[in-house]
Amino acid sequence: MARSRAAYEYTEAEDKSMRLGFLLIAAGLLSLLGLGCCWLRPALQERGGGGSANCTVLAVRQLGERFACTFSCGAACRGTARYPCLQVLVRTSRSSAPALLHEDERQLRTNPKCSYIPPCARDDQENSENVTFKQKYWKEKVGSQPFTCYFNQHLRPDDVMLKRTHDETVLLHCFLWPVVTFLVGVLIVVLTICAKSLAVRAEAIKKKKHL
Repeated sequence: MARSRAAYEYTEAEDKSMRLGFLLIAAGLLSLLGLGCCWLRPALQERGGGGSANCTVLAVRQLGERFACTFSCGAACRGTARYPCLQVLVRTSRSSAPALLHEDERQLRTNPKCSYIPPCARDDQENSENVTFKQKYWKEKVGSQPFTCYFNQHLRPDDVMLKRTHDETVLLHCFLWPVVTFLVGVLIVVLTICAKSLAVRAEAIKKKKHL
């Protein structure tokens, strides 16, 4: 009995391999749990009740109101500038009511009143020129041409997005890599146990032959 226990005692290398496997298993499970609670669940909620549609521009206008943005000009250099509010009103193929277009979910959360937030420059005039350029783009380049937009009837029925921040690829990677880490950990543990079992059996067969 004592010999059997001694035979199944792991060497230092095998013990390290087992620890690595269990560490990867724990890391995969914790990563999946953390991403699911903090990121994946809100992303799926944003996508729930949503879909794509064809959008057509109804009106493009600048409001008189200006909004503040923060620019950076170095490690210890920050300041506040202002930009005009551009609104792009569209009609979707799902509804005849006008909706306000946004770049994506992040822009919608940052400034739900406007359709575009320019890269914040130190000069207010440069910010105004960037907004005017975007206004001309929607008026002259896009015009009445239909384009794909995204909506969520439950969360934002009066807003549509030009693109999604949480697309299928991001969600796939969010789920894939923790699962891969978990499976690699399981594989390391299983292979270490199998290798040890085969080594013990080979040693037992070798001893029988010498008897």
